Amino acid sequence: MADRLPPLYALRAFEVAARSCSFTRAADELALTQSAISRHIRSLESHLGCRLFERNGPRLRLTDVGQQLARQLNAGFSLIEQACQPFHEGARQLRLKAPSTLTMHWLLACLERFRQAPESIAVQLASVWMDQDHVDFSSEPYDCAVLLGNGQFGEQVECRKLFEEWLIPICAPSLLGDGSWDASRLARVALVHPSADRRDWKRWLQGSGLSGQVELDRGICFDTLDQGMGAAMAGHGVSIGDLALVAGHVRDGRLALPFRQAVATGDGYYLVWPRGSAWEQGVGRLGDFLMTHRPMLALPGMDVIPRHLA
Repeated sequence: MADRLPPLYALRAFEVAARSCSFTRAADELALTQSAISRHIRSLESHLGCRLFERNGPRLRLTDVGQQLARQLNAGFSLIEQACQPFHEGARQLRLKAPSTLTMHWLLACLERFRQAPESIAVQLASVWMDQDHVDFSSEPYDCAVLLGNGQFGEQVECRKLFEEWLIPICAPSLLGDGSWDASRLARVALVHPSADRRDWKRWLQGSGLSGQVELDRGICFDTLDQGMGAAMAGHGVSIGDLALVAGHVRDGRLALPFRQAVATGDGYYLVWPRGSAWEQGVGRLGDFLMTHRPMLALPGMDVIPRHLA
């Protein structure tokens, strides 16, 4: 393989020069002379057997092949930098990926308390919208993630379950009205779907024994639980929410529960990290803190009955 690879210093010189199309700026960034940059790039062109730059006097322009190689090298050197970052002396920043709704309704406040805890570590949080929660540690710049799933994240991933997902209908207190709710009453109000595939309403109706009694191909569709919660708070209909994330809003009166039955989907929120990670000790410390600050599922004074899906 060493015989097939160009010299690393030549590849780096080209990658830096390609970003600005300037040998002078590349020389400044790499603390080399301009003639050294030029020699490295000529060596690389000779090794590859193609032109990487078009030279028109003092001006440089990447060839089509040069543009393609520059994109690939930029991604490659970024991965190398990400791989080395945890080992830098004094580096203590844990890179965490998490879904946006979970972040806004639990994780953000939890991490703020973690930062104030004795012997805590710095956490860089990336709150990302994900239709299906997923992380690829081989190509994404994260050391760990909090994901919703069934605990099967692949052989190269370790995981720790934080808490389960329970679905429950939610609405504005003004929409709750008097009397009890049943399938016929639900069928007469606007439905709010947190996802386009309407999967959460389907699972709740199935777990509650109400499948087929409420028409699901109507109502408003959103991309996230957070958007569904916002629409419910504004009185636009009855949405379906994650009990762990809506319980606080129910307790403070911003949301109400038309039904008192929560359905466990069998999924849960997990802290996941790559097996053999250099950050395993830090991830463990974060996991311990998250476990002791899990959201409360109980709603005082409310008869919430959990029922697992078959």
